[in-house]
Amino acid sequence: MTENLPSPARAAAQRLLTAFRTRVPCAPVRDLIGAADVDAAYAVQQQLTAARLAEGATVVGRKIGLTSPAVQAQLGVDRPDFGVLFADMDVSGSGIVPPGRLLQPKIEAEIAFVLGADLADGDLGPAQVRDAVEYAVAALEIVDSRIAGWDITFGDTVADNASSGMFALGALRVPLTGFAPVEAAMELTVNGRQASQGDGSACLGDPLNALAWLARTARDHGDPLRAGQLVLSGALGPMIPVGPGDVVTATITGLGQVGVTFATGTGADA
Repeated sequence: MTENLPSPARAAAQRLLTAFRTRVPCAPVRDLIGAADVDAAYAVQQQLTAARLAEGATVVGRKIGLTSPAVQAQLGVDRPDFGVLFADMDVSGSGIVPPGRLLQPKIEAEIAFVLGADLADGDLGPAQVRDAVEYAVAALEIVDSRIAGWDITFGDTVADNASSGMFALGALRVPLTGFAPVEAAMELTVNGRQASQGDGSACLGDPLNALAWLARTARDHGDPLRAGQLVLSGALGPMIPVGPGDVVTATITGLGQVGVTFATGTGADA
């Protein structure tokens, strides 16, 4: 799985993979790959993706992280990042987040895009990416970290698949002909109480800007976005810690609602 990586990157990949498999958080990996070495961090992420694919996982899309200027400032970075979405991360059908699958989850509301065309050629600017979107849908991203205490730098989170966990999509599918993502307002409640709010401008100024950034970056990494893939475009407001028994609902104007319930129990076999 890690034969072609330099020794420190191999050790980083193995550390994160062990944490994922054992569900025991690990130490940060910046001691091995550095806090800001983008190429090294994505190389580790790619090796973890290869390991999951070898075990039978299926890629369904990508997620964009670090789209908020406040979070970028917190980590001392000036760019977003991305991770890979796998089919087994999707809890849309049941709306139940099973116990034991996640280590230290937090949740955020986002606009998700499903692509109707490849984004592999051309300038990949806002107009092109807008035309490539088949529809938008309300989404909840449940972020997670394999690194103990969320003690992360940019290198740590990128290597750890951009701190991906699980996600849920709403039922309403809206083409962009009648929906402007930048104008959408979001409210997120936990157990009936408002916990987060924001709007489309919180996501790199416009969620379509985030999609354009990802399209160019994914192509630069040799793995462009393809028709049918899902893209979680980034948080519309602050992420909120959650735990067993919590019921979370997000409402995004124009896209309706999406909700999940965090199941209780040990989840040893989840």
